[in-house]
Amino acid sequence: MTRSARRDFLACLGALGAAVLAGRARAVEPPLAELEAVTRGAQVRAGRVTLEIPRLAEAASSIPCKVSVESPMSAGEHVRAIHLFAPKNPRPAVASFHLGPRCGRGEVATRIRLSGTQRVLAVAELSDGSFWSAEQEVAVTISACYDGS
Repeated sequence: MTRSARRDFLACLGALGAAVLAGRARAVEPPLAELEAVTRGAQVRAGRVTLEIPRLAEAASSIPCKVSVESPMSAGEHVRAIHLFAPKNPRPAVASFHLGPRCGRGEVATRIRLSGTQRVLAVAELSDGSFWSAEQEVAVTISACYDGS
């Protein structure tokens, strides 16, 4: 192999790798329209939220999920809402839970369905108007959601 042929091959290989990584980056972006509707354009910061969900789900029709938010849950400082998103589902906004200071804990537990391997995003809205998040990649062996189209 000549030097220029090797250089061309490596350049093509690098471009292919960059294209694959760019495609993966787009595939795990949060659902912008649904997230925008919840946050009304406010910044979502990572932290204060713990998302407990299995990294590997064999049956994606009922995956246990628990979201906890660091909050004193007082009248002045509490969790207003917790939202779950799965960008690759036919309906990315999976669940919304509305809380208040009388809840005692900023915590919810449920089961969700996923249409395939994807990153699940939990977003918490606090009483001061801030939004905090956590996310977890979940590998699914058998898909549960079907778009029907």
